[in-house]
Amino acid sequence: MDVTCKVLSLPGGENGRCRSRPTRDMKGWKEILNTSLGILQQGGVIAVPTDTIYGIACLAQNSQSISNIYNVKGRNGTKPLAICVGNVDDIYRYCQVRVPDQLLRDLLPGPVTLVMERSDRLNKELNPFTSLVGVRIPDHAFIRQLAEVCSEPLALTSANISSQDSTLTVEEFRDLWPKLSLVVDGGPIGELSSPECRLGSTVVDLSVPGKFTVIRDGCALTSTVDILTNTYGLLPNS
Repeated sequence: MDVTCKVLSLPGGENGRCRSRPTRDMKGWKEILNTSLGILQQGGVIAVPTDTIYGIACLAQNSQSISNIYNVKGRNGTKPLAICVGNVDDIYRYCQVRVPDQLLRDLLPGPVTLVMERSDRLNKELNPFTSLVGVRIPDHAFIRQLAEVCSEPLALTSANISSQDSTLTVEEFRDLWPKLSLVVDGGPIGELSSPECRLGSTVVDLSVPGKFTVIRDGCALTSTVDILTNTYGLLPNS
């Protein structure tokens, strides 16, 4: 297969230990960050590690990029994309938050996608069929820093062809490489033989005040529901 994209390895990624800012080779880390930024600004779609599975990302405010990411996935255009931001404060720019600020900070960064009403600042051509949007802050330094240097949200979805298994190494989605502009290799994510590690983030709808709806169980269901119910008193929206 003709591989046309770059594959760059994050420092420490060979051991799967690059979720935090590296203590060595900061120059190499920053070079990959800057390369990723440049490609995204040109409308490219890149593969990135997260705290759960590998994802593919583009700029959420760029409508052509949105079209490109759907083409990479071979995905139905009615299936929504999540957005990824660098810190909790950014959520308020793109979502209408109807839960306590501390709730957001208790869950994020982490393996959770929170679904809320979108704000007018978000690209109207991103998920135009719904007033809601899922937002992620993965507990992984690289993708968080990338969202910060982009100064706008990333559109984010899993690095696999739609309906296929989630991926925990870059080799597992090699079939997608020719369609991508860059692959950032952060090493293996989780235990490759464990089905639980491929579940992705837990997705929870928080758009209704005082209630929550679990959209996808994901890998952090128990801890997430415990925080929502026991700490903040939210009720399941039946």
